[in-house]
Amino acid sequence: MDLLSTRDLSDEQLDYLLDAASHWLRFNKQLRKSDDRLAGMTVLTAFFENSTRTLMSFDIAARRLGAMVSNLPVDMSSLAKGESLHDTAVTLDAMRPDVLVLRHSQPGAPRQVADWMDCPVVNAGDGTGEHPTQGLLDVATIKQHFGRAEGLTVAICGDIRHSRVANSTRDLLERMGANVRLAGPAALMPEGHDGPDGIDDAVRGADVVMMLRVQRERLESDLGDAPGEYLSRYGLTADRLALAAPSAMVMHPGPMNRDVEIEGAIADGDRSLIRQQVEMGVAMRMAVLDLVTIERRSRAPAS
Repeated sequence: MDLLSTRDLSDEQLDYLLDAASHWLRFNKQLRKSDDRLAGMTVLTAFFENSTRTLMSFDIAARRLGAMVSNLPVDMSSLAKGESLHDTAVTLDAMRPDVLVLRHSQPGAPRQVADWMDCPVVNAGDGTGEHPTQGLLDVATIKQHFGRAEGLTVAICGDIRHSRVANSTRDLLERMGANVRLAGPAALMPEGHDGPDGIDDAVRGADVVMMLRVQRERLESDLGDAPGEYLSRYGLTADRLALAAPSAMVMHPGPMNRDVEIEGAIADGDRSLIRQQVEMGVAMRMAVLDLVTIERRSRAPAS
């Protein structure tokens, strides 16, 4: 089984992942060394874009399940010599990994690679396409805090146009009955957007406010905002958060630019779920690695 998009998950698989992530979250808090259900298996990570949270959480998740982990150093691989993604995938497949976790700048690249490889492929972010495990951990974090997603109003604000996180998280939240509002600078909104006029309208009365980083590396031209201008116009300030529901919580998938899209005091405050998102990231990726290898483990010969 591959995990390439949140839309590939059946309702049963989604429920399984959310339940399993809760289990692994408790497991991790007990500081156990390993579950060993993936003992003898090899998880290969190949990240063509920089990452801290996703790469490290997949690495830790695999090791806590007893797997061996190997990372493809992209800058030092044959890709730097001109090898195609296809040839790299075929080469890696011949080494017989049990799972490939792939991040790539090109939307759809993980689905292409999945066609070329025998092992399960997990999409760890494909350009401006999707980031299914981030969407899953975001929803799991919301459910952990509120006990539900259904009926909640979630404002996702910032660089929506370039955000694979917004795509995956919005898809799952709406699927689970949440009301999702999108807001950000006009230049960073998807074409045809017809939601709230601005961030104040999106945040007003919201139960969750999720801020997104401005992905300047994907912009054709720099926004040119003066220091502090983006925060005052589009970022999450204390005054703006006061518009949300009294029990509203704040989220951010990271990496976070303090005092650009969110005030540092809010990110560190008692209404922030940002640290919980990171903790859930390891737990959810343990659940994902478990799920995508179930069939493969069932075919393994008995010792």
